[in-house]
Amino acid sequence: MSTFNDVHEIREASSVSLVGVVLIMLASALTFTLLTAPFDKLLGPGGGALPAAIHGLMAFLYLFVGTIGLYLGWRLMTGQIRAFADLQLLAVVAATFSFLAICFGNWLYIFYRAPVADSPRSYFGKNMPEVHKVFFEFKEFGALFTLPLAVCAAFILWRYGVQTLERPWLRYSVAVLMGLAFFYLVVAFGLGAAVTKLRAA
Repeated sequence: MSTFNDVHEIREASSVSLVGVVLIMLASALTFTLLTAPFDKLLGPGGGALPAAIHGLMAFLYLFVGTIGLYLGWRLMTGQIRAFADLQLLAVVAATFSFLAICFGNWLYIFYRAPVADSPRSYFGKNMPEVHKVFFEFKEFGALFTLPLAVCAAFILWRYGVQTLERPWLRYSVAVLMGLAFFYLVVAFGLGAAVTKLRAA
């Protein structure tokens, strides 16, 4: 008996639902930030607070979405998935959060790398050079891998649709891409949180 004998019950997600999910998530994230952010800090002398707040929020949401995606990717690889439309949408949401986290992270790096004595990079270079050379450099560039990995997984899921279920190499490819994206996400998230605790931008 085929693992996918109920494929006819599995529906693909619609483009309208895709756009709706992305817009709702972005609006929710920005609304949450605006309602809870300390405006005097966001717009005051600590100019890095705004990108730091949004970068942290996007990374946290991506970690949440990425965890669910990892589970659904495993179910896809083992041929036991029934929530295929959810996986399609989740893959695009994960790629979106990866893109936004990277954008705001790059904005935050301006403050991190500022050529002033009290910037985090200057502080680490003087007091804890290993933190910058190992932790931050790996976090900064390792995190960039999440975007192409997430985009590739989303592309395969949308390009091939339910055909992905019938082709083992596509199932395995999506699962591996989502697993690698999650690995780089967790490493970058952990190192970023550690660096922030040591010296915020």
